[in-house]
Amino acid sequence: MNIIKYVAGRYSELVSEQYFYYTTIVSVGFFLASIATTQFVSAYASRIASNPVTDIILSNTPVYNTDGWIVYGALAVAVAIAVLIFLHPKRAPFIFYSLGLLFFIRAFFMSLTHLGLYPLHTEINFQSRLALAMFGGGDEFFSGHVSAPFLMALLFWKDMRLRFSFIFMTFVLGIAVLLGHVHYSIDVAAAFFITYAIYHISRRFFSTEYELFMTTISRHTLWNKKD
Repeated sequence: MNIIKYVAGRYSELVSEQYFYYTTIVSVGFFLASIATTQFVSAYASRIASNPVTDIILSNTPVYNTDGWIVYGALAVAVAIAVLIFLHPKRAPFIFYSLGLLFFIRAFFMSLTHLGLYPLHTEINFQSRLALAMFGGGDEFFSGHVSAPFLMALLFWKDMRLRFSFIFMTFVLGIAVLLGHVHYSIDVAAAFFITYAIYHISRRFFSTEYELFMTTISRHTLWNKKD
């Protein structure tokens, strides 16, 4: 009951915060636009994809059926982000802006080079058009499965439990896409460096939302009862 009380208190504090409502609406729109752009570019890249290439890891490892890990792992990250936003609504704008920036930049990279999928790869066998659209395209560079949880690890770096939880998810999904041969090794490796740059760009361009986000972060507690 205490957690419900604290969460309700956080929402009640925002009743008179007009800027919060404005920036939340804009950030959500920014995020949704980035998702739509990513899907459009992914379809384009899949349609004109060229031949696959050799890869130092994929060429030397057998392919494993990791489609469950790829889909459910990504959904687990999404649910974790949603829960964290629900528990601390002040976190929402910066999270949405950061993820939106990540997907816009990823869409830009996807539009540049169009390598085909590695010949032997796990199939996304889920009877869901949404799952196939999100995880079955030719969006190779760079890996969204690695970059999204790693971005969350950077955002929540001061919360040790969240930091290591998201880092764990990052490596689980990175290994899954490599063993499933659905990403080249460069897609996974480059994701760490590009995501780190995106994090700092987001801090620079959305500084007000970043300050609002940081008021909810504590070094020692996951739920952070005091804002």
